[in-house]
Amino acid sequence: MTVELSLLALLGTSFLASTVVPVSSEAALFAALKLEPGLFWPALAVATLGNTAGGMTTYLIGRYGASRKPLPQLERVSRHGVPLLFFAWLPVVGDGFCLAAGWARLNWLSVALVSAAGRFLRYWLIAGGALW
Repeated sequence: MTVELSLLALLGTSFLASTVVPVSSEAALFAALKLEPGLFWPALAVATLGNTAGGMTTYLIGRYGASRKPLPQLERVSRHGVPLLFFAWLPVVGDGFCLAAGWARLNWLSVALVSAAGRFLRYWLIAGGALW
């Protein structure tokens, strides 16, 4: 597999993993780095970008496509605001945080940046483990 194809597959997997599709972006990142350890920073950037883009897609669904009935995670998002989106990478509840953030119409740029920071930290820890 070429470097470009590995990164493209990682981008797609990380995007899908932040939606309701049950795939593991962590496993894809780990595998990419085991095959090509020199891709540490590019792979980290691509995984973070793809996963954040998927989360922002969920945010947009919450903002423009969700029903107007209250969402389960809305209370937490309303109480803690944008900083809660640092944990948008968490399984199950993370998607709800993104959806509720869109529903609550939180600032999209703040949501994207805080969410990306949490996702980056998670991937950085996984990537470091792949190389040790």
